[in-house]
This record gives sequence, structure tokens and C-alpha cells, in this order.
Amino acid sequence: MSYRIGQGIDFHQLVEGRDLWLGGVKIPHTKGCLGHSDADVLLHAICDALLGSVGLGDIGLHFPDTDPAYKNIDSKVLLRRCYNMVREKGYWLVNIDSTLLLQAPKIKPYVSQMQETIARIVHLSAEDVSIKATTTEQLSFIGRQEGVVATANILLQKY
Repeated sequence: MSYRIGQGIDFHQLVEGRDLWLGGVKIPHTKGCLGHSDADVLLHAICDALLGSVGLGDIGLHFPDTDPAYKNIDSKVLLRRCYNMVREKGYWLVNIDSTLLLQAPKIKPYVSQMQETIARIVHLSAEDVSIKATTTEQLSFIGRQEGVVATANILLQKY
């Protein structure tokens, strides 16, 4: 059997006047992520992990923020496209392990919905999609609620 791993990371600034999308779920908060798309930092990190695992670069290469076609695009669409690129290379996704770094809001009430949303897109069971969160104890731009970071690791198996 042939396996591949992928790792992704994404950063987005938090600003007023934007919706906060994390893991494909709209989270009530006073700020949202700034970006060309809906700026779902978690889905972007997963996209980068998927693309990188099979040597296809990163999300910016395939969906550049200079292209008006991707303005305000739903990141679930981007995740589906990245997953399909991996499938075209002959791989199944085995699991996702991810971490959100943000001071607020607390995401625990939304984790199961995020897991189900992501799992549905990439044809996994929700228990194969791990989403963890941590604060930075009010340190750095994350602690000051100026931004959010997401990391994702994935495992692929050749079919």
C-alpha cells in the first residue's frame, strides 16, 4: 500500500463587518475573517494539506485571490475541488487532524457540525475528521483577536 501525508496552515485577519466561517459553518461572532473568498481558514488549511500531499502546490496556485471568479466563493466549493484533484491522482483520504488557534469565540458548540460538513464533502465519517481548538492565552495577534490560524494534517492511501 502507498500512503502520503499532507500538512496545511492558513492565517486570516479578523475584522468587523465579515461573517466568521470555520469548517464550513457560520459561527456567530462580532468579527469575521478577511479574505478574497469567504475566508474559511480551516477549510483553506485542509485544502493546502490535500494539494500538498500529492505535489499539486497550494490553494493560491489553483484559486488565486487575483481572479474575480473566486471573489466571495464558498470555501466548501474549493475543498470539494481539491478533494477531487486528489482523487484524480488515485488516492483516498483516510483522515484529517486539524487545530484552530483563536482566542474567541469558543468553537466547541460547533465542532460536530464542522466535522459533519467536512466529512460529507470529502467522503469520510465524522469521526475521521478531528477538529481541535486552542487559545494563545491572550498572547500575540491571536490573543488580541486580530487573527485566526488553522493547521491541518491529512493521510492519503493509494487505491
